[in-house]
Amino acid sequence: MPAPPSTLLQSWNRNAQAWIEAIRTGAIESRLTVTDQAILLAVLGRQPERVLDLGCGEGWLLRELEKRAINAVGVDGDATLVEATRAAGSSPVHLATYEELAETTVNIGSHYDLICANFALLHQDIIPLLAAMNALLVPGGALVIQTLHPWTAAAGDYQDGWREERFDGFKGQWQPMPWYFRTLSSWLNALDMAGFQLVNLQEPQHPQSPVPQSLLLVAESRR
Repeated sequence: MPAPPSTLLQSWNRNAQAWIEAIRTGAIESRLTVTDQAILLAVLGRQPERVLDLGCGEGWLLRELEKRAINAVGVDGDATLVEATRAAGSSPVHLATYEELAETTVNIGSHYDLICANFALLHQDIIPLLAAMNALLVPGGALVIQTLHPWTAAAGDYQDGWREERFDGFKGQWQPMPWYFRTLSSWLNALDMAGFQLVNLQEPQHPQSPVPQSLLLVAESRR
């Protein structure tokens, strides 16, 4: 049963404060040991001058880019996360939902060298959003996506569909969150249909873990 976009956003509204605390206290081990470094290195490896962090959350990646004198802009759909980001750093941050971004009804700037989405693409129909992001890139600009690895996240059900994150093992008060699972081929098809060409695929993994911690895709605009 499809989950309306509003349901996903409402779950972030309810979980925003707990998420801020989890990120800023280092409560998510996979992020500390693998995935934060993976997305940062992928972005820095492109040597961008201007970056948009799509679904920036509480802004940790923006702050890391600020330290390296990269012109970074954030956007998120939750007001609590946006306010926390603004309070903790100097990067400009916009409040906008995925629907507003896909329909281009808000101005979040343009001529970006790179747009990154770190565990932020959780909707079912992401192609209009990716196409809108493509239009904000300079010709040949890059899109960097890090997401749950389809193999490890499938839990025996390897087909596109809505799943539920219950935040088991997380401290604090959490509300279940719907998110859309997609197979590797679905990710690649979405990139292609939005006007991107895959140039790099990584499976970040901790040396002491037998499974990948994430899937990282780097694609370039075909414009």
